[in-house]
Amino acid sequence: MDPIKDTAGKVARNIQAKHNPNQVVKPESVETNSIKKAIGDPNCPICKGIGFISQDLPVGHPDFGKVQVCECRKDQVTASFRSRLYEMSNLDALKDLTFATFQSHGRDNYSKTQSDSVETAYITTRRYADNLTGWIFIWGGYGCGKTHLAAAIANAAVARNIPTLFLTVPDLLDSLRFTFDSEETSFEERFDEIRNIPLLILDDFGTQNMTSWALEKLFQIINYRYINRMPLVVTSNQSVDLIEGRLRSRFLDSTAVERVNIQAPDYRNPAAANDYPELSALGTLLFQKFDTFDLRKSESISKEKLATLERAFQISKEYAANPDGWLVLHGEYGCGKTHLAAAIGHELTTKQKSVLFVSVPDLLDHLRATFSPDSDISYDRRFEDIRTASFLILDDLGTQTTTPWSREKLYQLFNHRYNSALPTVITVSARISDLDKRLLSRMTDDRLCKIIEISVPSYRGSSRKPALKKSPRSNLENTPL
Repeated sequence: MDPIKDTAGKVARNIQAKHNPNQVVKPESVETNSIKKAIGDPNCPICKGIGFISQDLPVGHPDFGKVQVCECRKDQVTASFRSRLYEMSNLDALKDLTFATFQSHGRDNYSKTQSDSVETAYITTRRYADNLTGWIFIWGGYGCGKTHLAAAIANAAVARNIPTLFLTVPDLLDSLRFTFDSEETSFEERFDEIRNIPLLILDDFGTQNMTSWALEKLFQIINYRYINRMPLVVTSNQSVDLIEGRLRSRFLDSTAVERVNIQAPDYRNPAAANDYPELSALGTLLFQKFDTFDLRKSESISKEKLATLERAFQISKEYAANPDGWLVLHGEYGCGKTHLAAAIGHELTTKQKSVLFVSVPDLLDHLRATFSPDSDISYDRRFEDIRTASFLILDDLGTQTTTPWSREKLYQLFNHRYNSALPTVITVSARISDLDKRLLSRMTDDRLCKIIEISVPSYRGSSRKPALKKSPRSNLENTPL
């Protein structure tokens, strides 16, 4: 339905007389006062300043008795209508977030994977904005561009006079709660407006406080639009797998929902593309690279043991050049396995790969920390970030406290990465046979995993201490105390 024609029709919906195409609606008509307020161009030869003209249609035609906005007022009415749409849509502050202002390839320092994901999201959302058919679910980290693309869809819809509502999910829930004390509108009216709006855009899905009431209201809105196949756009920094079951089942319907994953860092932080992931300890191991690795040939170590170190070094370099499957570096404390694992991580970082380097005890502590009331991230989100990391280095496996909970978390982590064949480097100081049998069964699968033994003893540094630099003799030495 054309909203402008509909507005005009309401002004004179009770007119029953048949008019000529250019006949002016007279002041004696029904709703005269409304027409007088809608003054057109006084010099207009068609409407003579009234702003509306009637239509020459036969009795029984669906539009019989309705009037049209005169050409002299169409721009004014369209601008007014669009202004109301922007106000209703909460888009006033987002008018500049359009497809034209979106950087469709991201920043110049993005990796190819990051840039490709941004371009795919741009193409997909632009195509969706043209037809508004079905749903689209956009997910990615903070600042990756998902809100910009959602706002661009909204701005494109409003430009075509399509009533649109753009809300963050917390704001949506607050607007519903506000109606409990409001005299202007009832809860039922506001709720009905949200779920029936022609285009609904929910930004930051998953950041809301998920009380049972909030979950129920969200489900009712989303399920209503799902059943009635009404357009919906959702942005989230969570993958669909972490969303509540009833909602997740709707978002996973591939016949109704197109999912877009933006694998880009925060656009607002130009250095973010090369930053280490939040939990990664790789930034504290800056000097542990391949060119600083000591093959220890000057020490009195047997050739057989030195050969294991040389082999581990070469295999680690080859793995860094083509990371595929799992690599396990096994040896006693100080043999060099952590240095080699960090060197692999640094090599991949130079290729703009995202590398998560974390010791197993620290990993478990990060998971436990999410149970604190002060945590700003959920356990599910933290665990998902770790187990789905594009490249994971687990240092010091076997040194963690072996509680039933820690064993179960590690098994879930290993099992996911094993089934998904995600690149993983593991260092182990304990005896391999002492590890959890479930982990061991994954690590000993030579189709995926290669175990490299390092037999050299713990590195103790050079036996020669560097000479201390002498300072000039001071007069203080001869000064009595």
